[in-house]
Amino acid sequence: MGCSGTYYFFSSKTLSMFAIVDCNNFYASCERLFQPQLEHRPIVVLSNNDGCVIARSNEAKALGIKMGAPAFEIQTLLEQHQVAVFSSNYALYGDLSHRVMQVLGRFTPAIEIYSIDEAFLDVAHFAFTDLSNYGSTIRAAVLQQVGIPTTIGMATSKTLAKAANRYAKKACKTTGVFVIDSEAKRQEVLEALPVEDVWGIGRKYQIWLDAHNIKTAWQLSNANLAWIQKKMGVVGLRLVKELQGIACYDLEEQPAAKQGIMTSRSFGHLISEKKLLQEAIATHATRCAEKLRKQDSCCALIQVFIHTNAYRKQDAQYHGVLSIPIPTATDSTSELIQLAMSALDHIYKPGFLYKKAGVYVSEIVPRSQVQLSLFSSKDRGKEKQLHDAMDKINTLMGRDKVRYAAAGISRKWKLRQEKKSPCYTTNVNELLRIKN
Repeated sequence: MGCSGTYYFFSSKTLSMFAIVDCNNFYASCERLFQPQLEHRPIVVLSNNDGCVIARSNEAKALGIKMGAPAFEIQTLLEQHQVAVFSSNYALYGDLSHRVMQVLGRFTPAIEIYSIDEAFLDVAHFAFTDLSNYGSTIRAAVLQQVGIPTTIGMATSKTLAKAANRYAKKACKTTGVFVIDSEAKRQEVLEALPVEDVWGIGRKYQIWLDAHNIKTAWQLSNANLAWIQKKMGVVGLRLVKELQGIACYDLEEQPAAKQGIMTSRSFGHLISEKKLLQEAIATHATRCAEKLRKQDSCCALIQVFIHTNAYRKQDAQYHGVLSIPIPTATDSTSELIQLAMSALDHIYKPGFLYKKAGVYVSEIVPRSQVQLSLFSSKDRGKEKQLHDAMDKINTLMGRDKVRYAAAGISRKWKLRQEKKSPCYTTNVNELLRIKN
């Protein structure tokens, strides 16, 4: 059918049309944006502590570099092909993602930010527009205003739009847009999509479907609905209907509040000092509190864990974890730090080399629904004013410009980022400099 545009089709009963915009090789594209000499050169971005590959440019994929490959195992390949290697720079990626989403928001009355590099758009209002051309306009705007290349898929359901997006990356590399606007195009896309690559199909269902000779998304879309519902439940039934072009999921313009928040990091080097563990745990508790306040929530349970490196067989191994209930749900940084320090006191054991520590908060409720204690003497009003002021300062001046002393200053425990690029857009001291 090709990638040329036609007008919005399906039927008079069709009330929805979704587009999903996906930033191409997002982390690698962010790195290339400020270093144009890397154009056409293979790029990989590494995980925390420069451990494994978490992003690859198309050139790196062509070399056979796999997602998740340990950096030390492919070091020879990286050097042989002069692959540009970067530590993850989440401050840069997050800011560029925000800029992309701002541009996308100008093209639609409704947008769902699905991930750091993907967003669903409601394009049903453009029923009599050439949607392929409209998609090209969106791509051009993002590229011109932010510098990030994108691919766009459109269809009458979110699952089908995801399939169209995947198809566009392979079959429409020049235009970068594919619109499923006819039954023939729906069949074309779904016949080319392996069932394991359908959005929402996990390993367990893939094995089951494969055993019943359902190999492609097209075959799944034509499966007996009663049979699917019996095995896969309502979720499976909705998935099949979505593949048929029937929208079962609306845009989620306001993301649901998280029911659990985890903050953890591996250390840049193995540590045994309790003081360094305390600084790390205090920092993680701070992050959890900030995220709670951002979604206007409080938690009633905090869990702290520390563990050694299981891959170092020559070292003694230990995994410590402790959960503490909180009588009155809170979003207070000071309270969470105090509780986290208490938990660490109970689980810390000297003589071990620790690799990772983290804090997890759960039993999350909206701030407006917190049941206060009759016997508490804590002035929560003043504490809220303090944290609101701290959040505002840190938002304007940069993370941790104001922080609790328990989080430390030197932070010798921080993760290793030996190949981190500058924060070109978020740090005034690291702005791109143009030489005469």
